[in-house]
Amino acid sequence: MGWPVEGGGFVADSCMASLRVAVHQTGPIPLAAEFICQPGELLALVGPSGSGKTTLLRTIAGLYRPQGGRVECAGKVWFDAERKHSLSPQRRQVGMVFQDYALFPHLTASENIQLPLRHLPQPQRREQAEQWLAKVRLDGLGERYPNALSGGQRQRVALARALAREPKVLLLDEPFSAVDQVTRRRLQRELALLRQQIAIPIVLVTHDLEEAAALADQICVLHSGVSLQQDAPEGLFRRPTSPLVARLLDRHNLFEGVVVDIKGQRRLQWGECYLEVAEGLDTQPVGATVTWYLPPSDIVLHRRDRPSQGERENPLAATVSEMVVLGGITSVSLSIGHDDMLRFDIATHAARRNQLASGEVVNVSLLATGIHLMPGHRVRADAHDRRK
Repeated sequence: MGWPVEGGGFVADSCMASLRVAVHQTGPIPLAAEFICQPGELLALVGPSGSGKTTLLRTIAGLYRPQGGRVECAGKVWFDAERKHSLSPQRRQVGMVFQDYALFPHLTASENIQLPLRHLPQPQRREQAEQWLAKVRLDGLGERYPNALSGGQRQRVALARALAREPKVLLLDEPFSAVDQVTRRRLQRELALLRQQIAIPIVLVTHDLEEAAALADQICVLHSGVSLQQDAPEGLFRRPTSPLVARLLDRHNLFEGVVVDIKGQRRLQWGECYLEVAEGLDTQPVGATVTWYLPPSDIVLHRRDRPSQGERENPLAATVSEMVVLGGITSVSLSIGHDDMLRFDIATHAARRNQLASGEVVNVSLLATGIHLMPGHRVRADAHDRRK
């Protein structure tokens, strides 16, 4: 894939290379972050406020210079603290969409898009701007000023302006946060469609974990300026590397158990339950305390008229301690007879069909293939234990 040219075709993209970031500093904004974004990929940076997400975008763009580290894109070194080398923002060819869009109010939509095209003759600038307006579905709105556009339309103008630079990387700083939910979903879909036509790294900063999971090929979890884990969404949500990562991803079902030997077979003792684990238990010494996590999708609720016969792994009885109905989804908390609680979501109609209610005893299975061990971590590990 490449960039649109006159006539609607594409030219070969010469920047088919990854973005690599590894930066560090002790202050004033602590950083110890590294991540990779491949061409054509969308990498989402997630984490709480103050975790360094926007600072990292500014570092890539050349708007912020950290004390140490290196930024490389498209096979070129943009920043190398050791060599005291730093390209200016103009030489980095970065396309950036800010949270507030940063459109010039005295310029029309077309004129805003033409800003990075000033090296071209005026007729060609105007023509390319119209092509980009069509690309983001704003045909015929080029003469409107930003105050005459909706929030979603302004966002698309900002995106078109960023792409008109023919950037080597596209940076999106919470680009959908200022629009309503309906517009947000539509813009997310349009970004997903646009991605099929560009082959550069895209880095998205977002607080919305559902948005990150839906749009991103890779997610990097940040906390206090530290990158804790990067993985594909499925791997990240199923196998967080630490309790801290799990909490930052709003994951529950974090517990501690003890490795025991029962007739030559390793099991994980959790209260009075002895759980089979598909992977990782054999490498742990008997008597070791390990932290483990179970994705909600790996908790199987058995129907009342079909009680578990042990055909599914780790069957046990539990008591419904809490039910919260959130439209079509019901959040269920189960008590297992000790202080720990299992949490999972179920379709509200399925909860009604199974006659779930607080105080009811139900049968569930905890799938052995879903149990993920975190050796060397404790459930209540302090966030600072993860600082590199």
